[in-house]
Amino acid sequence: MAQQVRGVVAPGKGEPVRIETIIIPDPGPGEAVVKVQACGVCHTDLHYREGGINDDFPFLLGHEAAGVVESVGDGVTEVAPGDFVILNWRAVCGQCRACRRGRPWYCFDTHNAKQKMTLTDGTELSPALGIGAFADKTLVAAGQCTKVDPAASPAAAGLLGCGVMAGIGAAINTGNVGRGDSVAVIGCGGVGSAAVMGARLAGASKIIAVDLDDRKLETARGLGATHTVNGRAGDVVTAIRDLTGGFGADVVIDAVGVPATYEQAFNARDLAGTVVLVGVPTPEMRLELPLLEVFGRGGSLKSSWYGDCLPSRDFPMLIDLYLQGRLDLDTFVSETITLEEVEDAFAKMEHGDVLRSVVMF
Repeated sequence: MAQQVRGVVAPGKGEPVRIETIIIPDPGPGEAVVKVQACGVCHTDLHYREGGINDDFPFLLGHEAAGVVESVGDGVTEVAPGDFVILNWRAVCGQCRACRRGRPWYCFDTHNAKQKMTLTDGTELSPALGIGAFADKTLVAAGQCTKVDPAASPAAAGLLGCGVMAGIGAAINTGNVGRGDSVAVIGCGGVGSAAVMGARLAGASKIIAVDLDDRKLETARGLGATHTVNGRAGDVVTAIRDLTGGFGADVVIDAVGVPATYEQAFNARDLAGTVVLVGVPTPEMRLELPLLEVFGRGGSLKSSWYGDCLPSRDFPMLIDLYLQGRLDLDTFVSETITLEEVEDAFAKMEHGDVLRSVVMF
């Protein structure tokens, strides 16, 4: 039987969010209903509210979540009722050309639940990143549920569902940071701070955190940065080169995603070094680089989508590291809030006052 729950809805472009009654259908084949325990407030949710993703309003916001499977539909074998899971927005198909080549993290046919959640008047909702977890319960494809150790804090575990995984993966999966490498991370919000942590986990010997906010730089230092650079104090490229013997960093991660920071990343890498773009640009942004420099510097220019993660592989491993005390996910939880406080959390996020506000249920 369909259920009624509370959820945070973005009704139209730029309009404040509001709490609505949401209708959750019973799970169909390949689907699961998850009782949400925690959901982080991510910049992507704000982009949805502002119409920066698409205009398929109204949106059911929230996607960075952990919870417990309540029920599953026919044919579901990945998870069962009672499983503690992290939700992901990359449920791989297993059949596309990327999956068949053994590269499922590049899956070209990821999927979501086929049924729609609705308002009480029947209006269909567009769930953020196919999840919609600013709600007491949500309907997802079963492949969007990754079972992990239930000893983990839901507030911390859920953050792997988006921003923290994107940052860690940008360093480990996309950037291939190795032991002894030098790494620079430009932009130390939630994703950039996670990239710092990922570089440390991978064994980087020098990790340079770059930001305009000394508060964020202090947090980055606590997560593993060996050096910090405030971009207001001078030229970022020069500072990174000075800290790397004049050469530039082996891997430079742009966690901002604007042309100016990408140019800094490009010019601050060593010969044959790697640039990783994990910050999300807007559609109108354009980049101009001297093609001879692209050729002459060698190395790699990469983009990192969701940290090139494979949830079934990466989430359990990272939760194990968290429970061992080797991965400090708790630092990212700046505050816990209620559904009614999501709009205020957007403002705090824009002002740089938090790494993550996390809605607890």
